[in-house]
This record gives sequence, structure tokens and C-alpha cells, in this order.
Amino acid sequence: VSLRRVRLVMESALTARDRVGVQDFVLLENYNSEAAFIENLRRRFRENLIYTYIGSVLVSVNPYKELEIYSKPQMERYRGVSFYEISPHIYAVSDNTYRAMRTERKDQCILISGESGAGKTEASKKILLYYAVTCPTNDHMAALGDRLLQSNPVLEAFGNAKTLRNDNSSRFGKYMDVQFDFRGAPVGGHILNYLLEKSRVVHQNHGERNFHIFYQLLDGGEDDLLITLDLERNPQKYQYLVKVVTFNCLAQGNCPRLSSVSDKNNWKVVMKALPVIGFTEEEVQKLLNIIASVLHLGNTQFGEGEEGETYITTETQIHHLSKMISPLSFEQALSARDALAKAVYGRTFTWLVEKINQSLALKVHSKGSSVIGLLDIYGFEVLQHNSFEQFCINYCNEKLQQLFIELTLRSEQEEYETEGIAWETVQYFDNKIICDLIEEKHKGIISILDEECLRPGETCDVSFLEKLEDALGGHPHFVTHKLANGKTRRVMSREEFRLLHYAGEVNYNVNGFLDKNNDSLNRNLKEVMCQSDNQILQHCFRREEVIDQKRPEMAATQFKNSLMKLMEILMSKEPSYVRCIKPNDAKQPGRFDEVLVRHQVKYLGLMENLRVRRAGFAYRRRFEAFLQRYKPLCPETWPNWHGRLSDGVSTLVSHLGYKPEEYKLGRSKIFIRFPKTLFTTEDALEAKKPEIGCLGVLYMHVCVCVVIVIQSGWRGMKARRRAKRRRQAAELIRRFIKGFIYRHEEYCPENEYFLDHVRYSFLKNLRQNLPKSVLDKNWPTPPPLVAEASEHLRRMHMRNMTLKYCRRVQPEWKKQMMQKVEASKIFKDQKDSYPQSVGRLFLDSRLEREQINLKVVQTLGNDKVQYGVSVIKYDRRGFKPRPRQLLLTNTFAVLVDRTKIKQRMDYSAMRGISVSSLSDGVFVVHMPSEDNKQKGDVVLHCSHVIELVTKLAMMANKVSYVNISPGSIRFAVARGKEGIIDFVRGSELKVAKGKRGHLLVVSQRLY
Repeated sequence: VSLRRVRLVMESALTARDRVGVQDFVLLENYNSEAAFIENLRRRFRENLIYTYIGSVLVSVNPYKELEIYSKPQMERYRGVSFYEISPHIYAVSDNTYRAMRTERKDQCILISGESGAGKTEASKKILLYYAVTCPTNDHMAALGDRLLQSNPVLEAFGNAKTLRNDNSSRFGKYMDVQFDFRGAPVGGHILNYLLEKSRVVHQNHGERNFHIFYQLLDGGEDDLLITLDLERNPQKYQYLVKVVTFNCLAQGNCPRLSSVSDKNNWKVVMKALPVIGFTEEEVQKLLNIIASVLHLGNTQFGEGEEGETYITTETQIHHLSKMISPLSFEQALSARDALAKAVYGRTFTWLVEKINQSLALKVHSKGSSVIGLLDIYGFEVLQHNSFEQFCINYCNEKLQQLFIELTLRSEQEEYETEGIAWETVQYFDNKIICDLIEEKHKGIISILDEECLRPGETCDVSFLEKLEDALGGHPHFVTHKLANGKTRRVMSREEFRLLHYAGEVNYNVNGFLDKNNDSLNRNLKEVMCQSDNQILQHCFRREEVIDQKRPEMAATQFKNSLMKLMEILMSKEPSYVRCIKPNDAKQPGRFDEVLVRHQVKYLGLMENLRVRRAGFAYRRRFEAFLQRYKPLCPETWPNWHGRLSDGVSTLVSHLGYKPEEYKLGRSKIFIRFPKTLFTTEDALEAKKPEIGCLGVLYMHVCVCVVIVIQSGWRGMKARRRAKRRRQAAELIRRFIKGFIYRHEEYCPENEYFLDHVRYSFLKNLRQNLPKSVLDKNWPTPPPLVAEASEHLRRMHMRNMTLKYCRRVQPEWKKQMMQKVEASKIFKDQKDSYPQSVGRLFLDSRLEREQINLKVVQTLGNDKVQYGVSVIKYDRRGFKPRPRQLLLTNTFAVLVDRTKIKQRMDYSAMRGISVSSLSDGVFVVHMPSEDNKQKGDVVLHCSHVIELVTKLAMMANKVSYVNISPGSIRFAVARGKEGIIDFVRGSELKVAKGKRGHLLVVSQRLY
């Protein structure tokens, strides 16, 4: 541990440069020398210092072993620390990007690049882990962090494979957005995937493997699962896992096993990760069904009949396939089978990414949210045999290099302008000419490739190469065997073309270019896939795609368009860069292959980047950081400078003897042109440290004496305060006890504190336990001392709550409540049907406007109908029931028979209203019989008798005239004659003429 600590100190102090090199390549004296660059990498790699800066760019060398530099204490060490204050690390880039996002409120992105096996995926994992551990979080955000981390093993299982250079090579490009809220906590994520290497599904290079998930399923899947999927554990049984391609020819090979990883253990990790991300058991089963179907599809073999027809020679569970294969030739059938396998796997992978995005999606949009993007994409590839995939990958790297140089130059220029320093033009190789060669409309390689794919008639890869020669023959960055000189022809085949990329020359073999660019699937196969019972495949193969006659874009054009969108995303963000290098092809720790490293330094454009960074000033630091570090070297700035920072720096560099051409002072930073100047200053500081140490010891002695004096004074003051608080507490207890003894006496000095405390305690308790509604009758029990005041407070509080409640009541609800109160006064405990009516609202009318005849309305004139209801009128003689409408106005009520008013009842003449105490709806309106206009008493029946009688009594202002009779009601039939209504209980409601000429009403019993 001590040795490691010494190393970090030396790193931060820029000392021992001969042994560990410089931590920033910008400080290399001979910055134009590639050998010096690589030697600095070698020195640091030898000391396990795998990270080095080029300005703000981090260069990472894969150590191929575990280093103790990724623990949580290490994360805390880099958290919130200025970028150059501590040794280079992936955590420093992560933290600097995060703090820039928080302080500047601008989206950021980290671009991770390098060839396969250089550690790109591990770098992105370290960045995500840093944010998951150090960012503010809660339970929801912790769950999101788990999903972000668990998405990695799932994507690796389905998108990574063993290659000759890497046992866990990403065979797709990945851009991930991590969304943060205004507090800096991660709240969501989104993943974009680019150019999955689908051809790997059907064949691989010798010594390579298919995607990991196939081997994990066979090695780690339970026996029952494999039986269900009709699979065997031996990968050699499956053609897609043993088919290799050598020199453009397919051959049978062996299925290589990985010594560095365990497929069985990784299977367990993936199965645990899927539920965390949000996959249901049913979705996992359907996903595995698709993986198994790809293996079965690869084992489907074909035969050729005498007349050239094709048929399936193996038993297969893939229905309907034979019908579509038969019209095809043998080669076409094999091609269709492989195209289907690639389409199924490729679209399933896209669905998998969409499913993960749903799990990571931001659930609630947060104001002030920001984004950090992570781009983990394939580096420049130069293989022994380069095909369409390498062409797309290297095109992507050309675009990223163009963006990288452009943004680096822009960043440098903006910093110079901000600091008020003149910008010096930088000479660099602009690779726009290569990008245009590939992507230019109508003239570029992609356009010519698409044109050849769409051209009617016989087309082949060779004709595509001929078209390239005709269109691009004079281009300085394009060469073919036909166009090359004699020396170049000896190393190029006739089926190759060469592009002179920014990173070097690459030969591409055109065989397979057209097929891979077409990436087409037979329409009949698409139609069959649409009929699948598997919901995932139904999602992947839409029926609209079969119906749509429009030809989909070619693969290269799709990739170009998605790359353009990626460039727009990256241009909208502030970039940071991580350049990954692998030190050897054997994956051995401690081994540094100079030839391989030089190859990567060239392909990553690191020397170009260094030249851009060193075009002006090699070193720049803020005034406060520079002055804080080097102030011991000048008597005027030591131990503290109290003036302006710029004046302090100017005084310091003048004392150090800096020449005008060696430095410039900006508005907030000092710029030093030559590393030698900085190293001389650093060496002077090292020499000064013993003297500083002696002064430091003396200073510490004085500080200790001062601290002792301050401590003694502080302790004395604390002791006096503590004694004073104890005296006050004792006096308080004495007063309280004395007050308790005299509590029953009149208010006096002996008990005033205790009685005040009692009042205060009651009021405090009352404040916390006041009733919250007018229906809450609870009230804290008061002590006898405040009983009278408590009662006053209770009434006041109840009155206040009632007033507030009444003010909140709407006019309609107030009217309803008034009617309900009157109904309660009339019927409560008087009529059996009243309790059932309490919970039912009284309506403004039981008749719609259309139900009242227009002639009746015209007859009423200005007297508006306030309430209407259907009733049954019983004749006074014979009690014949007649359906009527009872309409209430403000001054009278009328009985209506269809279009005719049969009787008018003036409220002023009304003598009373009688109802029974049972549950029936019969009531009698008593009117004077001597008045011919009123026609005497009216016997009515209504289903809403409580509502009707209440409204009638309130409108007539005759609430006190409502009479509730328990047994019978008498009513006037004619002058001097009476009728009787008898009320009895029965099983059901019945109204009929009874014995002795009475009207008998049988009321239903209520249980």
C-alpha cells in the first residue's frame, strides 16, 4: 500500500519522470516523435499506470489483470476533485463529465473507442458503476441503477462473441444515454444499437464463435428446458455453431470453448438479470424459443431433385418452409434459410434493446434534467480478410475521427478566445475527403453500391467493383488491382479495392458486398413469420411490412443514416474521450507489443490529437491552482498572496525568470508553451521542499501552542455554560414543586409558574388535538383550572368550524340541505320510509321538460314550474285511480291530465297535508270544500312521497300543517260528508276499496 501511495505522490508531483513517464502526453518534450509517445506508454504500463492524458483525452491500456484501483474508496478519492489535481483515471473523466453537466447544465457525452479487446466495454461498465455508487439516490433510483448495470450482461450475451482478438468482443455499436434530474440523480436511460454483425449467426471465422447466448443456453440451461426446446448440450450438433468461413469458402470446424469465461456461470447471471430489467417468465421463455429455433433452422438441410426442385431432407419443426423452398434452387434455398436466421436474430436483438429501453425509460418528465451519453463503438478494424462489415466499421471511425478533430479544435479555439489569447492556425489532416468518398450522394461508394443492388438484370460483386473503378478511378484515396502500379498489384487480388483511410491503407474484398447490402428476406418468409404464435416475432415481423410495396433501404444506407443521427446527437453535447489500447494479442498481463501498440496509436489518431493539442501551449492551469502549487518559490507570494490572483502569478513567473515567449497570461489561466519550462519549475519546487519542510515544522509548533491556548479557553467557557444551565435547571425544578404544593390556592408568586405551565400545556395539547370537522365532538378533557375557558374555546371553535363549513357550501347543496333538514323535522321517527330517503338526493324535478305538455306551460303563463312529479289520483267517490302530473309553482299546485289542468290548489287556501306513519306513498292535500274553485280534498299516491311532501310544504309555507296519522286519515268528500283511508301493514303494497266504503292501503313491511 505504501509503495502505491508513493507512486501516486510521484505521479501528482510530476517527478521520477525517467521511471514512470509523464501523466499527460502534452508534456512530452519531443511530442512529434511516435517513438517517444510509445515509450511513455511502455514506462507507465510497466508500473501498472494504465491511464494517461492527452489534455482532456484519456488513453487507457488494457492490463489484462485485476488492479486495485476501482474500489469505493478510490471513487471517493476522485469525487469532486479537479481534473488535473490527481493521477489520470477513468473515474476522473466520469467525475469531470458529471460535474460539468451539473454546473453548466449542458448535456455531456463520453466517446469510448479502440479495437476489439482494448477494454471499451469494461471502461463503460466502470463509468456506469461510478455513477451508480457516487450519485445521490433513493430506492427508485437504486432500482434504476441496478437495471442500468444488469442490462450489460444481457446485451453482452446476445451481442458479444469470441473473436480471434477478444473473448468478449462487442459485435454491435452501443450508444447509451443516462438521464439525470436537477439534483444530479440518475432517473432514466436509453440505448441505441448500431450494425449488429448478423452474418456471425450463420458462419464465423476459424477460431471464433457465434454469439454467447447460444453456448450459454446449451451449457447452462436446465435439462427440462433443453427437453422443452428439443436441444442437446453438445454444440457440435448444430451447424451454425461449427460452420466457419476460410478464404470465402464455408467449411466444417470445431466449436472453440472459452478458458477465460464460464458459459454456465454467465447463463446464471443473464437469467438473474432478465427479471431485474423487467422481463416476465413468459417473455423469457418466448425469447429462448427463438434462440432455439435459430439453431434448429441451421440444422435444416436441403436436397435437389432430378428436375432441379429443392426439398427438405431433415425432419424439422419449422412448418410451411418446404412450400416456399421448392421453387428455389439449392443455393437459393440455403441462402434463404440463412437470411431468415439472420433476420430473426437481428430483429429479436432490436426487440431486446427496445424492451430494455422500456425498463430504463424516464417515468415522469423532470424539469432541469440533463443527459450523459456513453458511446461504446467498434474501433478501426484491419483484418487479414476485410469485407462489408469492416467497410462500415471503418467508415464509422472516419466520421468519429472527423468529429473528434473538429470538436477538439473548436474546444481549443474557444478556450483561447475565452482567455483572450490569439489563436494560431493548426495544420492537420482533414479526412473529409475520405468521408465524401464513401458517403457522397450519387458519387460515393455507398451510392454506387445501392445503385448496383437495385439495377435490373444480372449483377454481381465484380460488376460493382468495375462500377467503382469507372466512377472513382482518379481519386487519390481509392485503388484497385486494375488501377494500381505493379508493386501494389502484387499484394492485391483482383476482387479487392483499397481505401487510404486517415489511419492507413485497408484492402476490402468485394465478395458478399451486394448480398450483405441487400440484406433482403423473401416476402413469403416474412408472411409466415407474421403468422407466428410467438408474440416477440409478431412484434418483429409486422404485417404492414408484407403489404407495403416500398423497398426498404439498403443496409449501408441505413447505417449511414443512423450514423448521421449519431453525429447530430454527439454534436449537441459536450464530448469527453477515452481511447482504449490493447498491449498484446495474447491477452497476457505485463506484455507490451510495440508493433501492435504503434498500429493502434496510428489508427486511433492519437499523434494527430497530440499535435493539435500542442499546436499552441502545452500546459495551462487556473491562476489559483498554479499559485497554490508554486508560491513557495517566490518570497513575495509565500506563504500567502493577498492581492489579485493574476498579479500574484505575474509576480511569481517574473521571479522564476520566465521569458515572454515561454508563457501567456489569460483572463483566468496561465498558458506555458514548453514542457521544459514546467519541468524546470517542478524541479525547483522539489529542491525547495526540504526548506519548506523545516519552516513547516516551526509553523506547526507555533500552531500547536496557539491551539492549546484556544482549547483551554474554549473548554473553560463550555464548563461555565454547563454550570449555569445546571443552576437554572435546579431553580426551575424547585419552582415547579412549590407551585404543585400551592396549586389549589389563588394565583400567587408561589404557584404562578406551575399554573402558567398547566395552562400552557393544555393549550398546546388542545392545539394538536382540535376537532377537524363539525361532526367530531371529541374535546380534550381540561384540568379544573381551565374548565370554564375550555368550554368557551370549544363553543368558539365549533362556531368557527360551522361558519367555515357553511361558507364552503355551494348554493345547490345548501338548498338540498335545507330541504333535508325540513324533511327531518317532519318525518324523523314519524314515518317508516323516512330512513331510506335520507341518503337519496332530492331532485329539482322528477319530470323532464319534454314530459310537460306545451299547452299546460302556456296556460300557466308567468308561473314557472318549480317541481314536477308523476302521481296517482284516487277519486273521492269510488277511489278509481287516475294517472296525473302534479306541478308545483311558487303560489299554487296543479293536477294535470295530459294537456288539461284538472285542479288548481292555491297554497293560501291549503288547510293541511296528511300522510300515514307507514311506508306507503299515499297522502291527502286538504282543501276547502265550500270553495268550488278548489274542489275539496285530494287523495294522491307518489313513489317519492317524502320528497314531494317536503317540497310542497316548504313552497306553501305549511310545514307545521303536515299531519302524520298512525292508523287512518279522514278527508272531505263533499259538503258535510267524509271519506276514510285505512292503513295496515302487509307483504306488498296494495291500494283498493275496502269494507264499509273505506280506501284500504296495505303498506309493505320494511325489515
